[in-house]
Amino acid sequence: MHIMAIATPRNAVEEKLLEDHHKLRARVFSGRLGWDVDVDGGKERDVFDDLGPTYILAVSKQDRVLGCARLLPAVGPTMVGDVFSSLLPDGNLRSHDTMIESSRFCVDTSQEATGRSSGVHQATLAMFAGIVEWCLLKGYTEIVTVTDLRFERILSRVGWPLERIGPARKIGTTTAVAGILPVSSLIFERLQPANYSSTINVSPQCIRRNCL
Repeated sequence: MHIMAIATPRNAVEEKLLEDHHKLRARVFSGRLGWDVDVDGGKERDVFDDLGPTYILAVSKQDRVLGCARLLPAVGPTMVGDVFSSLLPDGNLRSHDTMIESSRFCVDTSQEATGRSSGVHQATLAMFAGIVEWCLLKGYTEIVTVTDLRFERILSRVGWPLERIGPARKIGTTTAVAGILPVSSLIFERLQPANYSSTINVSPQCIRRNCL
């Protein structure tokens, strides 16, 4: 398993991975969690996918997408500010240039690599580390996100506690909370699972030559 970041697909393999990531989102958010999301042709997507996000993916050796997350600059349109403003103080997100939003985080727990740390699957930890690694590379210092109480406990368990920026509220069938996650090299080292592998800092030329 390795972690990679895709903004604009550079080849057919990356196009296929992004397509599969939309299918994973459909299986998790619509199928497993029963969220009211738009699914078409077995793929989940929304208007925020049209804003040029970067996707962090956990990919198996067989090119199967095991996990994904979507990253968008917090100074632009975001799910936190535009969809879940009721979770924010006064309904406003106090964003800045070094804040990024993470949304649509999910992991295919039925296909995850074996092994756990603090009761958390390795693919989940690898996704956390990959998000932080990408943020460090791009100069982001904070991640804003909306999550549920169960996932908030997971973040605390692995040593990356969420700083709430508003009260928890019932949204549909979920009790949701908005919060901030800090970004630092120390946190990246803390979150890395054993045998962590990433192409985030590898040049596109090297990826095309398969020189990893």
